[in-house]
Amino acid sequence: MKKEIEGLLENNRRWAAQVQRDDPAFFSRLSQQQNPDYLWIGCSDSRVPANQIISLPPGEVFVHRNVANLVHHNDLNALSVLQYAIEMLGVRHIMVVGHYGCGGVKAAVAGGDNGMVDIWLHSVRELYSQHRQSLASLPLGEQVDRMCELNVEAQVRNLSRTKIIQHAWQRGQQVSVHGWVYGLADGRVKDLGCTLSGLDQAEALYRIEDLSPAPAQ
Repeated sequence: MKKEIEGLLENNRRWAAQVQRDDPAFFSRLSQQQNPDYLWIGCSDSRVPANQIISLPPGEVFVHRNVANLVHHNDLNALSVLQYAIEMLGVRHIMVVGHYGCGGVKAAVAGGDNGMVDIWLHSVRELYSQHRQSLASLPLGEQVDRMCELNVEAQVRNLSRTKIIQHAWQRGQQVSVHGWVYGLADGRVKDLGCTLSGLDQAEALYRIEDLSPAPAQ
């Protein structure tokens, strides 16, 4: 085990030296301040590296990852990342990025007892329950892939319901939420066409506008 860790540290030294040779000012420039336009909310899967997929260097993408790329309304980790990205970094684009063949989504679809992760994936299982009848005729793999898409679309909606994003829209900040799915088999990203860019596109029930009935005259 010690040799494995030493190997990683040696990899780091070689990488840092190579970057320094190719661009002597790289690290001094990077250390000054990050100024990304993009927030990537993706899956923890090791096969889905944010920067590499969209071919951007370090410092260009602010990243949050968790199992099955979920945004829960009570997840202080994700919401803190979201607030920092919007209010401090001023990101203009938020990409929710799932991937086909996601193990978390598969666990929610296949059912069974998966331990603690089932608590985290409860919302995905509820989403599958809503679509189960329409997906029933598909093989399991195709059900999982379709659920990966539906899950991304659901997280885009969840983001649009947060006061963090709605306040940004209310004050005129330009920020859009996009839904993507990455294909492990071909390295291509599919845009699901569910982008939301303004308060008027958020579901009325969840808007921060006052929805209470007007008082009787």
